[in-house]
Amino acid sequence: MEVDFYGFALQDVDDGQVPVEYPEGREARNAFLTAREGRLDIESAGHTHTATLSAEVWDGEPPAAEGRGDWEERAEAQFHSPSGELAVWAVTGGPMDTYLNLSNAGGSWRVRVYCEGRAEVRRLAAEDVPEGFEHYLVQFWPATA
Repeated sequence: MEVDFYGFALQDVDDGQVPVEYPEGREARNAFLTAREGRLDIESAGHTHTATLSAEVWDGEPPAAEGRGDWEERAEAQFHSPSGELAVWAVTGGPMDTYLNLSNAGGSWRVRVYCEGRAEVRRLAAEDVPEGFEHYLVQFWPATA
């Protein structure tokens, strides 16, 4: 997945249901994770590079991923996905050809985002366009009332 201008987003594929389309309203380099209606803004440690993204969809709250990586950043949020399917968006490139299917119907979700490789990509991105040093794990599960 391509990261540019220190960020990317996971946005509902039904753009008509997203009040503010990425990257509008983005608070660049502020919070690691910002949840909005229909989208999740994620901030990277490197300006321009290629990162990896793994996603897990659970029926209930998953076990924490501690011990599954050298996580340098972790955040949790709740958001609403009108369609139940998310596209990965770059800041300037718009939607990529990567989609995450959460469910066959929209709903409210909890999400936990982890990241490792931030220190290394920060160092390398100052000199070049690194590939594959930063890794994200996102865990989704239905939000309960």
